[in-house]
Amino acid sequence: MWESILLTVAATAGNNIGKILQKKGTIILPPLSFKLKVIRAYALNKTWVIGFLMDIFGALLMLRALSLAPVSVIQPVSGCGLAILSIFSHFYLKEVMNAVDWVGITLASIGTIGVGAGGEEQEAVALSIFHIPWLAFVVFTLFIMLNGWLRICKHQRREQEMMEYDVVEEIIYGLESGILFGISSVISKMGFLFLEQGFHKLLVPMCIMISMCCSGTGFYYQTRGLKHGRAIVVSTCAAVASILTGVLAGMLALGERLPSAPKARLALLLGWILIIVGVILLVGSTRLVRFLQCSSRRKRSNVDKNFGPRRSSSSRIRETSPSAVIQAATLNHLLSSSSKEKA
Repeated sequence: MWESILLTVAATAGNNIGKILQKKGTIILPPLSFKLKVIRAYALNKTWVIGFLMDIFGALLMLRALSLAPVSVIQPVSGCGLAILSIFSHFYLKEVMNAVDWVGITLASIGTIGVGAGGEEQEAVALSIFHIPWLAFVVFTLFIMLNGWLRICKHQRREQEMMEYDVVEEIIYGLESGILFGISSVISKMGFLFLEQGFHKLLVPMCIMISMCCSGTGFYYQTRGLKHGRAIVVSTCAAVASILTGVLAGMLALGERLPSAPKARLALLLGWILIIVGVILLVGSTRLVRFLQCSSRRKRSNVDKNFGPRRSSSSRIRETSPSAVIQAATLNHLLSSSSKEKA
């Protein structure tokens, strides 16, 4: 189990570092399309090509990991790739990381250890070839809904004459790519299970081809999102969608189950939760830090406002004190003068 987890960590590191290099290369490139000039421009960009090759190498390592462990274990571990992405961005792109980023990285790392400790080898469940059309129908339905939502957002942006992408569009591109990446892993695992259960050997390359088509389509959507949107938003939404898709599809379509031992089940569930929470903290760290700073500034301003009247009243008391001294001196003078007259 730990071998497959280490392979997954290496695979997701290659995937996410490759995405950063691709993002850096797309700065001077036009939007990705199937035109010959655009494809040639991407092929001649060294940074983009290196990132693409690292992404492909990570995908190959992921296939190896899927052949050794369940999808419900592999896909959540792949979520720690965002932590690797943040660390790489910190040291390579010199991006400043705040305390929330480090907390998210720590939680994702602990969650990965929990998944490795709770995951266990499972017995193969009898599969049916009809699971593939069922998965295709579900994915097709989801994409119709997401693309409809995307068109509505684009129409509203054009009406408002906004040039930059809205955050909803970044989320949709991330969700679409993540769903496709998760389904790609499920279909690849399905091919290996077919081979173990004595099905025809041609089903394995067929499943891998379908998986590559899903990954390629997800790569296309992700590249469009990375071109116009923020890499951290697109990558995070893709990671969360990939985790949820892999876990749900693995349990529903592949018959994967939770561990039978209570401690192992608890460790696996806590690992899933920690990884997802770590991913959410990583994507929302900047806004969370700004919110905390604004709240602290408001508290300080309220304290200053409350302290202001007290300070003014005390200053007034200090201002009236000299007059009180003068009045006392005058009273003493009058008393002394009256006593002299009596004498």
